[in-house]
Amino acid sequence: MSRSLTATRRATLAGLGAIVASGSVTSVAAAAESDWTVEKTETDGTLHDVVSADAGRFAVGGGGVLTAPADEGWLTLRDGGPTGNGNDLYGASVTDDGERVWFVGASGAIGEYVPATDTLVDRSAPMDNTNNYNAVAVTGSAGEANVYVAGDSGKIYYSFENGATGTWDYVTPGSGSALPAIDFHGPRSGHAIDTNGRVFATGDGVTWNAIGIEDANVTFYGLDSDAPDDVAVSGGNGTLLTYDGANWTPDALGDADLVDVETAGEAGYVVGSGGVVQELTADDRVVLDTPTGENLNAVDVDGDAVVVGSSGTVLRR
Repeated sequence: MSRSLTATRRATLAGLGAIVASGSVTSVAAAAESDWTVEKTETDGTLHDVVSADAGRFAVGGGGVLTAPADEGWLTLRDGGPTGNGNDLYGASVTDDGERVWFVGASGAIGEYVPATDTLVDRSAPMDNTNNYNAVAVTGSAGEANVYVAGDSGKIYYSFENGATGTWDYVTPGSGSALPAIDFHGPRSGHAIDTNGRVFATGDGVTWNAIGIEDANVTFYGLDSDAPDDVAVSGGNGTLLTYDGANWTPDALGDADLVDVETAGEAGYVVGSGGVVQELTADDRVVLDTPTGENLNAVDVDGDAVVVGSSGTVLRR
């Protein structure tokens, strides 16, 4: 979903997988005392994604809002999206050098934001396509990025030339079911999920192969791709599934829909409906107390963990 992480979560999820496989995880550990703080925001619309760039954190959401933290709270940098039409923004990603923030949303909205100059470039409607885009992944450096966009049409639109006009193509990895998330761990290597219970992998950014998940029986929402053998998918009914390159290990805790999953090193989180935040460690999966009942849509773990959600909610741990 967001900027590629150099730290691996393999040890964390390997420990979790061993516990799940042994059948020893049957209930949530005692909820930890809340150490999340609610941060002030200028928007009361839904925030759908949050990412980290060199210039700091950025979140995107309803009405095309782009917001970032300042001393007095999260300030609105843009309100209206890349086209100015107010299309909702659903996904964001950052170039590997941390210099550009990309975001996508409804009606074909695609934007490239340059924090250093406060410049926004409109890359919307590639190949004249105006479907709703749910997620974006970018790899490479500013101005030379590979850009991958996934949406409701079941197609992945991609450009290996920084999204310039005339450089886009597309591929349909599955049956045409909507694609809620896409994430890359290398320049042209990553994963995508659809709403038909499938996970797809690519090594060239063009060819996609299904790698599961058989009999998942839940809707997928969140994805974290750190390596070909280091993948996590979150979904309905408290479900988390992890992949080691050969097998998927399922885990279910509670009944909340888990909309996003993100890990770095020993720290990992899944977030979802009703203010639910679950922490992943090498030994356990813990539901954390949070000071909100709002639906939570995304988490970023680059430094302090930050979670965003409905009604302009921003939590920081």
